[in-house]
Amino acid sequence: MRKTAKYSPSRRPAQAVDAVPGAVVAEPAAQPRPARRWRTALAQGAANPRVMWAAIALLSVALIAAVWQRQAGGGAPLTQKDIDAAVLRTLTTQVMPSPAARAAEKIRPAVVRVLSYGKDDKGKESEQGVGTGVVIVDKGIILTNLHVVQGADRLKITFADGSESGATVTGAQPENDLAVLQAQTIPDDLIAATMRSTGDLVAGDQVVAVGFPFGIGPSVSAGVISGFDREFKSPEGKQVIGNLIQFDAAANPGNSGGPLVTMDGEVVGIVTGILNPTNARTFVGIGFAVPIESAASAAGLPPF
Repeated sequence: MRKTAKYSPSRRPAQAVDAVPGAVVAEPAAQPRPARRWRTALAQGAANPRVMWAAIALLSVALIAAVWQRQAGGGAPLTQKDIDAAVLRTLTTQVMPSPAARAAEKIRPAVVRVLSYGKDDKGKESEQGVGTGVVIVDKGIILTNLHVVQGADRLKITFADGSESGATVTGAQPENDLAVLQAQTIPDDLIAATMRSTGDLVAGDQVVAVGFPFGIGPSVSAGVISGFDREFKSPEGKQVIGNLIQFDAAANPGNSGGPLVTMDGEVVGIVTGILNPTNARTFVGIGFAVPIESAASAAGLPPF
């Protein structure tokens, strides 16, 4: 347990508290008084102008020195103990953001909403689905799930700054349910996510999922990695995906394609599915993400 030190201002020595630099200070009675010396000098100056101007010059120098010392701090110099106490006081009195909040803030500029549109029975365009994507290259290259964009006639991306753009599918990795998108209009200050290897992750490491569950967001949920090398079969039973990261941060329809990140805000996976024994398709505590090594290879990026 950390000991909290109480902050107390540094104390000056008693003689420094009572003394003012440059002022006339009383001496013991047995010694000549400086004030008497000044009066003697001034008295002599009345008869000798040179002595008078010398006395004025000395007083001026003393006054300037006193003012300079006060402007420079005046008090005793700060010690390392004073600095440590002030820092500790700040740390114990200021509310710091949580690790999950810092991770979410770091990844948020790279998270996008992906809307897919298709034709209804009457041939009219309608929204087909909503998902999430993450910018991995600042030229507008985005990773998402293949099932988010598959069969769509048109895609629309909404960036973190609220700007919108059309997008096209430029690559796919069906075995891992991954798709690569290229945005047509790119914000000037677009920020790409930082990706990192999953090689040193272990079960119990904290992670954050950011996305648009049911179109709401960006929403943040936090949890831990539950395991590795998991296998997941899509609800339709058409595809089995292996080598997945299992996690327990809440994810729901709309989170698909979003980033799974560490507490440093670095992407380690792409959320791809949730396990639910019912037909509700809502989260019960088991989610799956494609490791970023596989996801990056879908975009042609070099392995870590």
